[in-house]
Amino acid sequence: MTKTATDFSQGCTEIRAALTAFPAETAHTLYRPGGWTRKQVLGHMIDSAANNHQRFVRAALEGHYSGPGYEQEGWVEIHGYAELPWETLLEMWAGAHGMLQRVVGRIPEERFGAMCVVGDGAPVTLQFLIEDYIVHQRHHLAQILS
Repeated sequence: MTKTATDFSQGCTEIRAALTAFPAETAHTLYRPGGWTRKQVLGHMIDSAANNHQRFVRAALEGHYSGPGYEQEGWVEIHGYAELPWETLLEMWAGAHGMLQRVVGRIPEERFGAMCVVGDGAPVTLQFLIEDYIVHQRHHLAQILS
């Protein structure tokens, strides 16, 4: 397994442990005034997994990726995350991230340099997308835990 895959897997494991330890009875509360509930933040984290799954796989198979960003407010709203039980959201997160861990673990090292363009963003490597994904997940974990 590559260092990128090991670091990704370790990050997912640490985030999952923190999410699992979070008290479900407070998950319906806003993480900040005017912001999403903690359930909605976790839902956004699930949506991010869905979008990045496509990016990771396509870049690994095709040697490049170019595709859209996504409208996060609309995704969170249409999925109705605020109405779902915390435990259901945790299961969804764990399933999505288990899949991502398997995918990242199977990417040949030479594909980490594949160039990727997301929306109107500047080109970055697949390795950057993978590493930045964990940074993004940790950012939202901090919102949930705040």
